[in-house]
Amino acid sequence: MIGQTISHYKILEKIAHGGMGIVYKAEDTRLKRFVALKFVASKAIGSDEERARFVREAQAAAILDHPNICTIYEIGDAKGKTFISMAYIRGQSLKKKIDSSPLKLEEALDIASQIAEGLQEAHTKGIIHRDIKSSNIMVNEKGQAKILDFGLAKFAWGAKLTKTDKIMGTWAYMSPEQAKGEALDHRTDIWSLGIVLYEMLTGELPFKSHYDKAVIYFILNEDSKPMMNLRSGIPVALEKVVQKALEKDPRKRYKDTGALITDLKSIVLKSDPTVYSPVVLREKTSPSIAVLPSVDMSPEKDQEYFCDGMAEELTSALTKVKGLQVASRTSAFQFKGKGYDIREIGEKLKVQTVLESSVRKAGNRLRITAQLISVSDGYHIWSDKYDRDMEDIFVIQDEISLEIVDKLKVKLLKEEKDVLVKRYTDNIEAYNLYLKGRYFWNRRYEGGLQKGIDCFQQAVNKDPFYAIAYAGIADCYNLIGEYGFLSPKEAYSKAKWAAEKALEIDDTLAEAHTSRAWIFLFYDWDFPAAEREFKRAIDLRPNYGTAHAWYALYLALIERFDEAIAEVKCAQELDPLSLIINATVGLIFYFARKSDEAIEQYHKALDIDPNFSLTYFFLGGSYIEKAMWEEAIAAFQKLVILSEGSPYAVGALGTAYAISGQKDEALKMLDQLSELSKEKHVLSFYKAIIHTGLGAKDQAFKHLEKAYLERESFMAYLKVWPLFDSLRSDHRYKALLKKVGF
Repeated sequence: MIGQTISHYKILEKIAHGGMGIVYKAEDTRLKRFVALKFVASKAIGSDEERARFVREAQAAAILDHPNICTIYEIGDAKGKTFISMAYIRGQSLKKKIDSSPLKLEEALDIASQIAEGLQEAHTKGIIHRDIKSSNIMVNEKGQAKILDFGLAKFAWGAKLTKTDKIMGTWAYMSPEQAKGEALDHRTDIWSLGIVLYEMLTGELPFKSHYDKAVIYFILNEDSKPMMNLRSGIPVALEKVVQKALEKDPRKRYKDTGALITDLKSIVLKSDPTVYSPVVLREKTSPSIAVLPSVDMSPEKDQEYFCDGMAEELTSALTKVKGLQVASRTSAFQFKGKGYDIREIGEKLKVQTVLESSVRKAGNRLRITAQLISVSDGYHIWSDKYDRDMEDIFVIQDEISLEIVDKLKVKLLKEEKDVLVKRYTDNIEAYNLYLKGRYFWNRRYEGGLQKGIDCFQQAVNKDPFYAIAYAGIADCYNLIGEYGFLSPKEAYSKAKWAAEKALEIDDTLAEAHTSRAWIFLFYDWDFPAAEREFKRAIDLRPNYGTAHAWYALYLALIERFDEAIAEVKCAQELDPLSLIINATVGLIFYFARKSDEAIEQYHKALDIDPNFSLTYFFLGGSYIEKAMWEEAIAAFQKLVILSEGSPYAVGALGTAYAISGQKDEALKMLDQLSELSKEKHVLSFYKAIIHTGLGAKDQAFKHLEKAYLERESFMAYLKVWPLFDSLRSDHRYKALLKKVGF
């Protein structure tokens, strides 16, 4: 139709098209202005009765005069075609803005408020839009939102809307009552606006599928995924606004758009609204892979650390590829040496492909065999062998990574390829020492942590600019400081030096930012600095589960429990078989006073590994909260065995004895801690919790004060730990909280 003149409109170019028709830019030859001319598709009109109703309803939109509603000039017929003439808007649809990138929080709030104000005008006049969606919102060059397409509008004051009305609209944005063909009122538009706001903030629709029937099912039966799982930094208040707008029962939604506008404008963005931190979540339709630990086929069987490191490096490289979902190292390594079927591994990790490999070393020569296997049928997608000298290990890793990406048919842009083959050192000896250090660090016991430090230190001696090896040193000392294997001052000062050194070399290293955030939180007690570092780490590496889990712990310690639960669930989604992350999910529930949910989660963690000691530490606390004394004591007794009598286990068991009334047993645990302190460092905090359980407040505060002076990590838990509820009314406790920084 371009070039034709319809009535007094000269068609210039096509703007858009959809199920209801095609929109053109046209020149009004009478008034000499540009207009948007919409020609309604014949299939959308149907019978004469339906056509008459459409014209009548479109006329209703023409009576609306509001800056956030596109002005309708006329409805006409020419050459057998029905058209609507409306204001031409210089800008782009909200849909296009979202497709380019989810909006900044401030911009999304502003646009949502404008849309709500436009709808308020329509609802006041008794008009329901019925087709609010991002493609029906235009945003002009000044950032002003304009609602389009009142062609599906209904008069609330006209004919009664009943189930006999034809269901019209866009499925992904329909309210439950609209999808069921029930009577509608203005609250159906509030639902649709909730969908648009969710889409603006996350870049995704809350209910989506390739099949309309599946979308309808999700709308009617499923809750939307919390936005905080998809994007960090979303205020809890904003999450609640969207949840209320998306209540399936219209009676539970906002009563009107005025109430919605009030809540939207009351939201305060506490953090930088320009920062967008997407969280990469697993999508079934995206290519996905798990890299299993390599098998050591060497005659001496002395290459386990190298095999684990090889898999870790490949995992790390592949996580940097956009569009490729990669199971975390900790989850994939749960299957090491256990002989699981590939299909079972794929099902548990929710991946489509699995990479298996083996390493055989003879002298200075390596043979690495790699094979990529489809989970669905067990067939090989690709396999190859690499015979190289040890000095070529970097080249081997690059070749394998790039071939996997190619076979998975992921579009690999140049900048992604550059990141994929990035390495932190060219020194093969330093690299091998780093791999060995990570091997020991992952064992999480005192001797292993010290061996890890030795390996990392040797690595940086070989290459003083090996940033990630310094991060490894920081990680080891952070754990040593938390567990109390060294005094906090000594351990954390060394951790801080190593983290700063890593960031001095490479400020984009997410692991180092996460390590520094931990130091800010548990040693410096600088809570704002900790949050900044956690957010920085997540921005740099959105799929780093540890950063999300530790950030969740931070949020819980300052009583932002809704955000904490969403964040730790995100970590769990990213790393579903991580023992510590699964246990941390339960810990967050415990601090939020949700003991039943906590206990349920701990048992899920124990299903993965019944011998993971920290789970029993957390589990016992929840049993105490529910006065399940026998269960608590049994959990802590198991902890003592698994930790080989570690002071934190002895302190926990003594606390359970004390609270359950077994004073003599509790005193024995205090004596045991005193004996242990002659051989190793013992945190004062452990004695404080036993005295708290005994009701000996003066002694409890004596040891808490000492723990404060020694800057013990557990002091950061004072605000939320249920164990200390009996002390909260004491002025000494309030003074301690203030000194720690709360």
